[in-house]
Amino acid sequence: MGEAARRWAELQGGRGIPPEIVAAAPADPWTHEPRDFTAPDVAIDTPSRRAAAALLGAGGTVLDVGCGGGAAAFALDRTTAVTGVDRQRDMLDRFARAAAERGVPYRTVLGSWPEVAGTAGGADVVVCHHVLHNVVDLAPFLTALSVAAGRGVVVEMLAEHPLAWLDPLWVRFHGLHRPPSATDADAVAVLTELGIRADVVRWERPAPLPRDAAWVMRRLCLPTGRIDDVGAAVAELPPRPRRTTTLTWWT
Repeated sequence: MGEAARRWAELQGGRGIPPEIVAAAPADPWTHEPRDFTAPDVAIDTPSRRAAAALLGAGGTVLDVGCGGGAAAFALDRTTAVTGVDRQRDMLDRFARAAAERGVPYRTVLGSWPEVAGTAGGADVVVCHHVLHNVVDLAPFLTALSVAAGRGVVVEMLAEHPLAWLDPLWVRFHGLHRPPSATDADAVAVLTELGIRADVVRWERPAPLPRDAAWVMRRLCLPTGRIDDVGAAVAELPPRPRRTTTLTWWT
């Protein structure tokens, strides 16, 4: 493992939730709500969409890794077939419905990348949006994306972990001081270490909408009886700023 990959693994591994906290949690803190990942009817034009469309050209197949409802894949026109990979079955169900509604031939693969890379197979273009901050061993993850791509890979992520804003609440409710988040620059350093020359584009997204206390409580592994305490703690946090988003793509 190279130095950049080791740094990424140490930072990401340090942000894990201690097993005793997870064991006491009333719900899985890592499960996402499919409704939060629905592909919009009208695609939002972003640098990531433009990069993937350029790779797709007049048409081709798309593999969406960590697909959710398919927002990354279904933002593209001229897709001849699409494959979605996700570790949640309910996400894949939403992905399948979106593909059927759009008349796009599709496959779904349940599991984590890169363990299911062989089952997923390849595609002309591989897209992977907002997944890297869920990965500890990044080098094999990125390598498998490259192997699966016939033309190129498009990765989108935030500059830091999307849940880093909850760090003060981990201290408040659990006395848990989490290490700094790995950053987009750390991910690019791993790519460079792998010999991958990627293009990088950064832009600002609007500030995210506030999260309700029930959502935060689940992420913090707290019981429902703490909802008022959590709501008060969230209200004391400063407003969340605009988010730096990073596109990294390579051929």
